[in-house]
Amino acid sequence: MSIEAVFHMKTGNGDSSYASNSHLQGTGLQRSLPVLQEAINRIAKDLNGFPRCFKIADLGCSSDLGCSSGPNTLFVVTSILDIVHYMCSENNSQVPQFQVFLNDLVENDFNTIFRSLPAFYSKLKKKGDKRGACYVYAVPGSFYSRLFPDENIHLFHSSYAVHWLSRVG
Repeated sequence: MSIEAVFHMKTGNGDSSYASNSHLQGTGLQRSLPVLQEAINRIAKDLNGFPRCFKIADLGCSSDLGCSSGPNTLFVVTSILDIVHYMCSENNSQVPQFQVFLNDLVENDFNTIFRSLPAFYSKLKKKGDKRGACYVYAVPGSFYSRLFPDENIHLFHSSYAVHWLSRVG
């Protein structure tokens, strides 16, 4: 049996699902926001600002670098968008559009995430029209194989996944 078939989160929104039992991971994500902000600052400095389209891969907070199916994934995405928006407003620069790639194993319940996108987009809209458009995609697969073309992603985000690494490929 493959590791992908064994190590995946409980799908859906039920009492025993990851979506209902990921509060500890959410607390850790909140505490790590200053590190995320520093990483985004460095990216902006290295690129002399942000590109027209800022590409983010959220490799999440579960096994196999997965975005899983809980609320933490879109919390991270919202935090990244907020940080970039704030930096652009402070520097009086154009806010980029965003492409967000959510990665997890094929067995992940991407439908749970997709069902939460209308509320996510609604919250973004309430924050104002000066925000860049955001496009969300699913990228199923293992990080042990190539997921993205060379020089395609500006920011990779992953948390709670290093302990799953048994090799670097």
